[in-house]
Amino acid sequence: MAIDPRFYTSTGAATLEDWAEATGARLVGDPSIAVTGVGAAQSAIAGDVCFFEGDAKDLAGISRVAAACVIGADLAGDLPSGVAALVSETPRRAHMKGAALFFALKRIGQQDGAVHSSAAIHDTAELAPGVVIGAGAAIGARTIIGANTVIGPGVQIGEACTVGSNASIQCALIGNHVTLLSGLRIGETGFGVIPGEHGAEDIPHYGRVIIQDHVSIGANTCVDRGAFDDTVIGERTKIDNFCQIAHNCQIGRNVVIAAFAGISGSVTIKDGARLGGRVGIADHVTMGRGSTLAASAGIFRDIPDGETWGGTPGKPIRQWLRETAWLQKQASGKKTPS
Repeated sequence: MAIDPRFYTSTGAATLEDWAEATGARLVGDPSIAVTGVGAAQSAIAGDVCFFEGDAKDLAGISRVAAACVIGADLAGDLPSGVAALVSETPRRAHMKGAALFFALKRIGQQDGAVHSSAAIHDTAELAPGVVIGAGAAIGARTIIGANTVIGPGVQIGEACTVGSNASIQCALIGNHVTLLSGLRIGETGFGVIPGEHGAEDIPHYGRVIIQDHVSIGANTCVDRGAFDDTVIGERTKIDNFCQIAHNCQIGRNVVIAAFAGISGSVTIKDGARLGGRVGIADHVTMGRGSTLAASAGIFRDIPDGETWGGTPGKPIRQWLRETAWLQKQASGKKTPS
């Protein structure tokens, strides 16, 4: 995706030649091509540099309009026509290094007052004491921001929203009639780690959080911004306290998520799904439309539309209940009649 200039800044003009020099990669392609963003291999747009570390069978999914792809030498010759290769032994790490050199997160630094002069605050919005608002942010009509909350540069919050106290919001576009309770964190970096020269290294994130109209999110919940794409929460979805929504999650409309749910990166939850308390979902899983998870379920594979699952590892609810009943009988020592 394109780097959103409301949240990120370019540290200077960059070409593929600049990227090759900065990352130590060997360039196969036109060195003068301008780089305007970074992206995932499947969704990179024109001007983006992406990376690929998958199997050869997945090469067909690489974007055909990306400026370049950081890739291993054995697969470089199989990139789509027109996509330059930045050949590296460690594609993801080289990509991370280049992105960090040429794009940076905008932060609240020294400013004249708590509210930056370039922020657009509607006359009917209410700001409690201690609120800090960064450059280029916008707060809509009748929106209330609680005490000591920090709104980062470029954040857009719509009309008739309520944001509790001691919250922080960055890299986010928020609709109308949204309720965000105290202590939540929206738009922080997700949990991504790769091996580095000196041990584990954090992966930078360049995406956003999109929260649509009439969403409510409970106290002390965290919603991470996307790595290269967006984390999206659909209209009228309700999320309880102390939940974790990881990077790149796509949560549909009218979804209900109870307290202490943990949703890993790149999970898709379709419209009308319901999640009980303390549910855990592994990365890249899809929950079908109208599906339900029983409390404390641990899910590692896709759930079809309309089904109810429970247990760990998760399975259809009737199967889980039968297995639980059988195990209880075995543990109690009672024999099942022959």
